[in-house]
Order: sequence, then structure tokens, then C-alpha cells
Amino acid sequence: MKTVQGYHLIRPEDLHWRPSNLMRIPNADFLERTGSENLSARLWRLPPMSANTLHKHIRQEEFYFVLEGTGRMRVGDETLTVPRYGGVLVGPDLLRQVFNDTDAEVLWLIVGAPEELEFLPGAKARPDMSLIYPTDPAQLPQELGGAQWPPKG
Repeated sequence: MKTVQGYHLIRPEDLHWRPSNLMRIPNADFLERTGSENLSARLWRLPPMSANTLHKHIRQEEFYFVLEGTGRMRVGDETLTVPRYGGVLVGPDLLRQVFNDTDAEVLWLIVGAPEELEFLPGAKARPDMSLIYPTDPAQLPQELGGAQWPPKG
């Protein structure tokens, strides 16, 4: 993996917010413009009664940090409550899912390393997605109590 030379300043106005592919959660990638092959960092805005994908990783450790609100996530068989400015480090082999079962938006910063090169633009090989999603990635945690996510339309 190549290392970044110098530094890259990323201003809030530089961020491109978009809905995630599967679960439609608004997110912005901090490092997509830097070309980093070592680290990923993304902001995730979880609306009330929403969830991100249930997934794990091939090599990447992830650090989940709550910037606004009270974070909720499942890691393996446990459900965690993460206070504002609290964080959780998760190893690659554990299934994890960030969700929001509150009435207020929750803002997470999720940082991962090493970057899984298979997902970078221009990658020659594609990963076996069953390694990332060994079960239905769109399943919602029981804490959402019958909520429908992602929204239709």
C-alpha cells in the first residue's frame, strides 16, 4: 500500500453526502478525495428508526465514534449503547450493525484500517461478498420493533 505524501485538509464544504447503496443512510466519505489506501473514514447520519448494514470485514478494524446523539449498535450477539463522544473498536471478524432506535438523528464517525483495497475504485479483484455479508445485510435489529427501513421510493 502506498502512503499519503504530505497532508490533505478536508473542509465540511468539500464533503459529498449521498445515501448508502443498500440501506439509504446519508454518509460522506472523508478520504475518498485523498487517495488513501491505508485508512477509511466516513460520517454517517442515522435518521430515527433506521439501521446500517449488518456486516463484517476481511481485514479491516473499525472504530465507531458518536459525534451527536446516543449511538446504538449490535456487535456479535451484544447490543451496545454508545454515549456522545464515546467509541467502540470492532475487529474484522465480528458482525456489526449501527442502528438508531431513538427519535433524534445520530451522527457517527466510522474509521477503519487497513483499507480493504478490493473496494477501492479501479481494484482488479472483487471480494467474495459472502465474507462481508454472511447473513442478510438488510435485516433490522429487534430494537427497531417492526420499523420499515430503508424507506420505499
